[in-house]
Amino acid sequence: MGVLKNFIAGEWVDGADTIRSVNPSDTNDVVAECAAASARQVADAAASARVAFRQWSETTTQMRSDLLTTIANELLNRKEELGELIAREEGKTRAEGIGEMTRASQVFRFFAGEVVRFGGEKLPSVRPNIDIEITRGPVGVVGIITPWNFPVAIPAWKIAPALAFGNTVVFKPSEITPAMGWHLAEIIGRAGGPPGLVNLVNGAGPIVGQAVVENADAVSFTGSVPTGRQIAQHAIQRMIRLQCEMGGKNPLVVLDDADLDTAVNCAVDGAFFQTGQRCTASSRLIVTEGIHDRFVAGVVDRLKKLVIDHSLKPGTNVGPAVDRRQLDKDLRYIEIGRREGAAMKLEGSVLKRDTPGYYIGPTLFVDTNNRMQINREEMFGPIAAVIRAGDYEEALAIANDTEYGLSAGICTTSRKYARHFQANAQSGLVMVNLPTAGLDYHVPFGGTKASSYGPREQGRYAEEFYTIVKTSYVSV
Repeated sequence: MGVLKNFIAGEWVDGADTIRSVNPSDTNDVVAECAAASARQVADAAASARVAFRQWSETTTQMRSDLLTTIANELLNRKEELGELIAREEGKTRAEGIGEMTRASQVFRFFAGEVVRFGGEKLPSVRPNIDIEITRGPVGVVGIITPWNFPVAIPAWKIAPALAFGNTVVFKPSEITPAMGWHLAEIIGRAGGPPGLVNLVNGAGPIVGQAVVENADAVSFTGSVPTGRQIAQHAIQRMIRLQCEMGGKNPLVVLDDADLDTAVNCAVDGAFFQTGQRCTASSRLIVTEGIHDRFVAGVVDRLKKLVIDHSLKPGTNVGPAVDRRQLDKDLRYIEIGRREGAAMKLEGSVLKRDTPGYYIGPTLFVDTNNRMQINREEMFGPIAAVIRAGDYEEALAIANDTEYGLSAGICTTSRKYARHFQANAQSGLVMVNLPTAGLDYHVPFGGTKASSYGPREQGRYAEEFYTIVKTSYVSV
């Protein structure tokens, strides 16, 4: 296929450099060579998006719905092909990759419906002979900066509402998964719309990401807290609209009355599947005294049965870390936990498989406390720490003692404790007898504290970021 080019003003163009995408399950397998854009090319992409905006913002809602439906159909029709490519490039299992393609299709289809239901309000004035109309219009050129762990689904839930509400896009995928960004842009580009409707600019964050922030009218970012804070500083200087979804240090509380199998399933799924590389992963397992030992034994038993191998190999439960840097980070946190005095019921180590890759086994720490570094910082790997709590009140206090507030879960058969936790967990998402990871596409997503900044993503709440409210007074 050659070098995968950037997509600017409806044309595929070479970059200033190239990025090599390597299969983390087999480092001998080069997935793609992708062109890396220059800052000048990002500015050109934004300029073309601004031209396209004048046409796209005036299209009918039916035309926008039709385009989104076309995209949704192709994503679904190609879910196995592209789901396998996700597995090759990111390292999640083939089934997870196919599931991600299905979700991306669902997101585009949802907004294809939302756009034709999109409307405003008409109210009487408190003064005579005046009508008031409240309408929403598009923001303009939206810069979209996305991570590697969901290389199609996260771009989908940003790009789909942006287009639905009349905006145009400059899209920067992660440099770790540039091929999936290219395929999504290629599908969108063939679906129609004016040149410059969606522009793809691959490349490193300090160059391309910074240029996106400098040229867009609004920025939607998903990634780490440090990067989000840097983007926020630049966005505020320019007084542009900003939406950031960032990290989490998500707690799963397990009470004595919990169903043990449910609690174990929630912990293993939420903390270890997809190699723990989810911002909603439950890396703090807060467990009360009466069930603690049985819960730990159950989790260890389940973890020992997990098959960790090539992402495309039948029977694989968990694939590799996404790259060498993430693998080294996982190993560093395992060593930090050891130095802090945490005991290891299961120690993750680098694993050898038939192909060279970034394979690592799961780590389960016990005898930890919430002051430890492993319980304060987002690790983003197959590592979880068990914290013992005396009762529900102590468990809730520990759960809330974090700078993050994305997702929080509880396993209990008590409706009283479940309802209290829903009301008092300091997080944007609450899961009751479910893993902390796992979302629907038609409802809002986001957190509190350092996990999120700006309006919510997904569902009808997406209009809060992608539109601007206008209030008109009309003499009658």
